[in-house]
Amino acid sequence: MRLIEGLGLRALHRLDPELSHTLALKALKAGLAPLPGPVTSPRLACTLAGLSLPNPVGLAAGFDKNAEAVAPLMRAGFGFVELGAATPRPQPGNPRPRLFRLPADRAVINRFGFNNDGAEAIARRLARRPAGIPVGLNLGANKDSPDRAADYARVLETCGPFIDFATVNVSSPNTERLRELQGRAALSALLAGVMAARAALPRPVPVFLKISPDLDERELEEIAEVACEGGIDAIIATNTTLSRQGLRSAGAQEAGGLSGAPLFARSTRVLARLSMLTEGKMPLIGVGGVGSAEEALAKIRAGASAVQLYTAMVFEGLSLAARIARDLDAALEREGLANISRAVGTEREKWL
Repeated sequence: MRLIEGLGLRALHRLDPELSHTLALKALKAGLAPLPGPVTSPRLACTLAGLSLPNPVGLAAGFDKNAEAVAPLMRAGFGFVELGAATPRPQPGNPRPRLFRLPADRAVINRFGFNNDGAEAIARRLARRPAGIPVGLNLGANKDSPDRAADYARVLETCGPFIDFATVNVSSPNTERLRELQGRAALSALLAGVMAARAALPRPVPVFLKISPDLDERELEEIAEVACEGGIDAIIATNTTLSRQGLRSAGAQEAGGLSGAPLFARSTRVLARLSMLTEGKMPLIGVGGVGSAEEALAKIRAGASAVQLYTAMVFEGLSLAARIARDLDAALEREGLANISRAVGTEREKWL
């Protein structure tokens, strides 16, 4: 199966990156990808903001923006899946080309700009999803919205009945001035609207906040304070970066957010700092450069309760999720840890 997947990846990498992504989703829906089911064990099973996870390895938002392949993704080995980002109204996103592989850096640059089918279409698909692992939705705002903060609440109102968690995404670099919503006053007001929308749902869901890796110390302190005061259930650290430090690939200066291996250290430092600022009381999800069990465990030891990945699958395939979960289980067994929760935050100081 790994051989077939490798041949498939080689063929996809000869094509335009966005076309490759579309074809990968079609293959997934057609049953042409390995689907081992959720990987779990007593060592891997854990909780995240009240959600029961078979393992702590999740899919980051962006892979399935429109909830087109929810059922197969739920069987791909992940412990939880995040879809989206979704905006109230459909929008095409930024002009193409807007996705660039950086193979020498094991990285990707994207400037999609929240291209999606809109909350109503996504809600209809989510309503048909099967039971199983937790499925969440990344909430976004329309580029031309007169009230972007209100857009987040609108998406939650529409899709909330069909998801297990929601992520407030104010950290994408690809929608002009979106990151300004990370400031104290703007973020507090936005979260108040989201929490009001959550309270009106038939079943309130945990709300996560996804932040930028490019925040300075003062901004990070403010984020931590506002998240705790605003009732956020977990913080996702981090989104893509605008930094281009140390890149070697052609196309490295393309505009957009950088994800993948070069983001690992930057995002892990932010994660560890957040863990300290919240005194380990706020669940954190580590994202950025996770491509192996060793990197997943490093994020967890820096303070994450769970991790997410996406870019590494561009180079390793969908089966990477199950491999990381199994290798993580083996690492915990070797170290004599009864459960992954025992590792959370144990090496936070090395990143500070």
